[in-house]
Amino acid sequence: MRIRSPSLHELHAFAATARLGSFSKAAELLCVTQGAVSRAVARLEEHLGQSLLLRQPRGNELTPVGRSYLELIEPALQTLESAAVAQRAAEGPTRLRISVAPTLATKWLIPRLPDWQALHPQIALSLAPYRRDEDFGDPDVDAWLRPGEDLWPAAVTAEYIVGRDIVPICRPQELRGRQALREPADLLSRPLLYHSNYPDNWRQWLEAVGVLGAQLKPSADFEQVAMLVQAVVSGLGVAVVQRCLIDDELAAGRIVVPFEQPVQISRGYMLCTRRASQSQRALRSLRQWLLAQGS
Repeated sequence: MRIRSPSLHELHAFAATARLGSFSKAAELLCVTQGAVSRAVARLEEHLGQSLLLRQPRGNELTPVGRSYLELIEPALQTLESAAVAQRAAEGPTRLRISVAPTLATKWLIPRLPDWQALHPQIALSLAPYRRDEDFGDPDVDAWLRPGEDLWPAAVTAEYIVGRDIVPICRPQELRGRQALREPADLLSRPLLYHSNYPDNWRQWLEAVGVLGAQLKPSADFEQVAMLVQAVVSGLGVAVVQRCLIDDELAAGRIVVPFEQPVQISRGYMLCTRRASQSQRALRSLRQWLLAQGS
């Protein structure tokens, strides 16, 4: 069947111009340029072989044909808009399942979820189990927030969110008295506590702030940042951790950053999604929100 009706773009351009009386106001309403609206109306007139608008210096007026045509198409346009709104409402609430590294979930993501809920009440986030040996094959998981650098499977897109800044931490009393920490090299006089999965953090931070060639002797190591921070709070020594994971302890005054010289490492927490699912509206919203939280 031959389709005789013009495009929706042309119909919307004409209807908006007819209602508002000018191409510029119609362009603002439709979020396009004034030229795009003018050309769309001209194409519509050419398609119909009729003049629909009288172009006047102070605006546009409908011709009798234009007024009659507007009365015919407006109910159809309203029906299409109502159908689009109804279909979106029919989609109902959306649920995203995201696998998150446990420490990041506890220390960074969960405290921020009330903001997500306020902005996106129709999209519920639920946390899926975290696996160190993730193969990104679980169809029930929509996204992963996990540590890493640049090497990921071909079917996965990874984007940095947060976690590359590392800082030293100590108890507040380490900054008082005759033996107070006064410069970065003074940290070497304290027991150095290590993250067992990332033992190179101390060397990277010290070298970045100019402490070169130090003989590093770890006093103890811990597998999780929460344990590492608690060891510092308990007075076992000093540590280097990712800045994003210590907001609560800093706010409560249980620990301090003795030297505000954050150092960036190559490793951070990455948002990983399957390339095939990136067109989902909910995932795009999640990505934008996480990027804003990490900035």
